[in-house]
Amino acid sequence: MSRYTKSTYRVSRRLGFSTLETGKELAKKPFAPGIHGNKGPKKLSNYGVQLQEKQKVRFMYGLNEKQFRKTFEDAGKMKGVHGENLFKLLESRLDNLVYRIGFSTTRKGARQLVNHGHITVNGKKVDIPSYRCKPGDVIAIKESDKELAIVKSSLESIHKRVEFITYDEAKMAATYVRYPERTELTGEINDSLIVEYYNR
Repeated sequence: MSRYTKSTYRVSRRLGFSTLETGKELAKKPFAPGIHGNKGPKKLSNYGVQLQEKQKVRFMYGLNEKQFRKTFEDAGKMKGVHGENLFKLLESRLDNLVYRIGFSTTRKGARQLVNHGHITVNGKKVDIPSYRCKPGDVIAIKESDKELAIVKSSLESIHKRVEFITYDEAKMAATYVRYPERTELTGEINDSLIVEYYNR
């Protein structure tokens, strides 16, 4: 299954969940798209509820089904709670950390920055969005790209960063200090339903 490239607002409205984590998609039209969308949510089966929860996270992080399933399986090999480990691995993706740092206002934009070779990890250029970072890694804008207008604009709009990242404004570099705690991430997702979906 290929990555979803259509309207982000549309999929957020269909799921009733802000995949951009801003709430903008649901501000004006907090109901599903289509002529019957404003008639209220449909009653879902247990399977439908589990599938919807999985789709929320998959679309939020911008993964296709194969990538998401692989990440889920990798999380199962780690010690600890499966659902929490899944979020740790998703948050450790390079494109997500570029977004969390504030180099881009969206994960989609962050993915483009990585793809186009504007990002370094520990001083080396990395152009793979799914690259899995480890605590202690330093993520920065490539020296020759520090004047990129889109990056500067994004950084200016940042009000607060997550606590598992520290940022050096002078160097335009951030350190991935530690894996995030589940309580630091969205509480709108029931990760146990995702585990149930894949273990059904």
